[in-house]
Amino acid sequence: MSTIDFQTELTAAGANVKSRWGAVRFFVRRYPLGAGGAVIIAMMVFAALFAPYITMYDPLSTNAAASLARPSAAHWLGCDFMGRDLFARIVYGARLSLIVAVCSVTLGCTVGVSIGLLGGYLGGWFDLITQRFLEMMQSLPLLVMAIVMAAALGPSLPNTILAIAFVLVPTVARVIRANVLSLRERPFVEAAKAIGMSERRIAIRHVLPNTLAPLIVLATAQFGSTILIEAALSFLGLGVPEPHPSWGRMLSESAAEYVRTAPWLVIFPGLAISFVVFGINLLGDALRDMLDPRQRS
Repeated sequence: MSTIDFQTELTAAGANVKSRWGAVRFFVRRYPLGAGGAVIIAMMVFAALFAPYITMYDPLSTNAAASLARPSAAHWLGCDFMGRDLFARIVYGARLSLIVAVCSVTLGCTVGVSIGLLGGYLGGWFDLITQRFLEMMQSLPLLVMAIVMAAALGPSLPNTILAIAFVLVPTVARVIRANVLSLRERPFVEAAKAIGMSERRIAIRHVLPNTLAPLIVLATAQFGSTILIEAALSFLGLGVPEPHPSWGRMLSESAAEYVRTAPWLVIFPGLAISFVVFGINLLGDALRDMLDPRQRS
């Protein structure tokens, strides 16, 4: 490679980096609340990935001498009734919440997109049957349906992911179906049919990519809902069992018995749940405004 070619590629790379930073600066200026939500989510992801380096304590190790220890320099957020460091459990709980949220949203969106795409594009008896089934599922609140599924499957991490993913399917499927119904009448679909393109290829190559914008917004909103549902299931004893450090499980163990004598056991896990869900909702609102021209002011 010549020196001129290398300098050209280096200049192009620098321009690409500048354009990316320019896009970031524009997002921060245009959607400051969304940028704040992105920072909160980044903090959660950082805590989940680097939990062993953030805290020196094992979230599962007990210490009878530190039982119900108040927040101090040794234990920043105090200890629970078994002497386990609360800060370590909250940090490792971010990893568990992130795993549950990512896996359940991915699984629920995959199944929902498949059902919505097939039902909206093909129609017929398949669409009729699936829509009636989805309507029956949506007749119950998300949390009630998740409780039923979790109680039927039993408390474990994979079963919690399956239970939450199951309740996300109807909403995703109906949103994707509504978009597909409008897209299949567009001129580009008619043009693809005119040149002899197969229905399957049209649905995958042309219709499905145009549903990504509402899907991204919906998945972001569902991300926060999954964290709340997982916390609620763990609070009721139907979610992730011990010894996994779950934010909802921490509240379940401490809310009734230690809320007056050791309020930090309730305050800090509750703040972690509220903080993360708040940040996700802020980012979801910003993405909705970005990707939907009708929402732009």
